Amino acid sequence: MAIEALVFDVDGTLADTEEAHRVAFNLAFERHRLGWSWSRSDYRRLLEVSGGKERIASYIDSLPLPPAERARLRALVPTLHADKTRFYTSAVLDGGVPLREGVARLVHEAVEAGCRLAIASTTTAANIHALLAATLGPRGLDLFAVVACGDQVRAKKPAPDIYRLALATLGLTPERAVALEDSVHGLRAATGAGLWTLVTPTFWTEGGDFTAAGLVLPGLGGPDAPLAGEPGCQLGTAAWLRFEELCELASPPPSLTPLQALYRGLPP
Repeated sequence: MAIEALVFDVDGTLADTEEAHRVAFNLAFERHRLGWSWSRSDYRRLLEVSGGKERIASYIDSLPLPPAERARLRALVPTLHADKTRFYTSAVLDGGVPLREGVARLVHEAVEAGCRLAIASTTTAANIHALLAATLGPRGLDLFAVVACGDQVRAKKPAPDIYRLALATLGLTPERAVALEDSVHGLRAATGAGLWTLVTPTFWTEGGDFTAAGLVLPGLGGPDAPLAGEPGCQLGTAAWLRFEELCELASPPPSLTPLQALYRGLPP
């Protein structure tokens, strides 16, 4: 069955955005004089919680606070997140967050092959639009037929809701699409929706259990950034993942007829 769409996660998959997010959170905390500062190790742990507002709320709940102060801070979460989003989008629009190696190449290979592109992310629409505009140009958003954001579904990743929404909007069954992710939560969401999934971890997500993935690579690679051990380790045609090979890996071979099985010496 032919692959008709690639469905991308954003944070960590299209671009390694998490450091920019972390800095933006800390700027928002500083603006409100909260005295909080998330280190890289703090933030890596907090990424176990999907969604920025949910992440702040989880952090507040972890603090030893009187009930009244906890309630005050929880009421501040939407404002903190809105400020964080403004800091983040400003950094992205200034060119501070490039796409990961090979992403632009794979996107254009897919488009040239007539494949549709979609996004399934827990981040906000503002963050997505800023990243696509800064990295793929003012018409970068137009490359994507569907942009499904976290606030459009009831349950965020690892629930499969966002991928189901993307597939429904595309009008495709899971067998006709491939998901691209970087995290365990994202992998669980994609496979929960029935999607064959490629995982390319980052510093923030490496070491997770990715056994359910169809393929795990350190990145997509490219002619100027070949992947170690390729071709030969997991890829067969080049030292980077080409769109054509991705589709071949994600598409199971057709079932043999009883006659074909007989000629191959297999039980019919």
